[in-house]
Amino acid sequence: MKLEKRLPRNGKEGALYGGIICTLTVLLMTTLSIILISEKLDGNVVLMILKTLPIMWIIAMIMEPVIVGPIAEKLVGKFTEPADSFNAKILFRILFTVLGMSACMTLIGDIVGNGISSEILSRFLTNWPRNFLIVLIAESLVIQPIARFAMVKLHAYQDKKNYASMLTK
Repeated sequence: MKLEKRLPRNGKEGALYGGIICTLTVLLMTTLSIILISEKLDGNVVLMILKTLPIMWIIAMIMEPVIVGPIAEKLVGKFTEPADSFNAKILFRILFTVLGMSACMTLIGDIVGNGISSEILSRFLTNWPRNFLIVLIAESLVIQPIARFAMVKLHAYQDKKNYASMLTK
């Protein structure tokens, strides 16, 4: 999968790929969660969303590569074979990453929004299944395809640039 045009090939590309996914996911879920809690959309809610987005984005950008990503990769290795298709591995990767990230971010988001309280577990049990399902659908159908499309375009540009430099030599 290292030569796969739809996936990052190095650390810089991995940061771009992860950044696209985290940005879109955090934008969707932070906005949705705050609107659902507020039950309306006005200037104060928009301001709350804008204040919360950078905090949640930084947390997500740290959590995924440091904790959730490595666990998801190990699980993908246990549930797939080397001969399995790209799509099978990607779907398992999405499933395991969304499972871990949605659980962590639901808990962390509640703490960021409401502080630590005795109701945190009951809110988690109510909010996490909804968050998991929304993110799983969004990642599978929209967010991951956008990130993979960006990688395809980046690799096409790099290949074109490399080909042009080979011709001038």
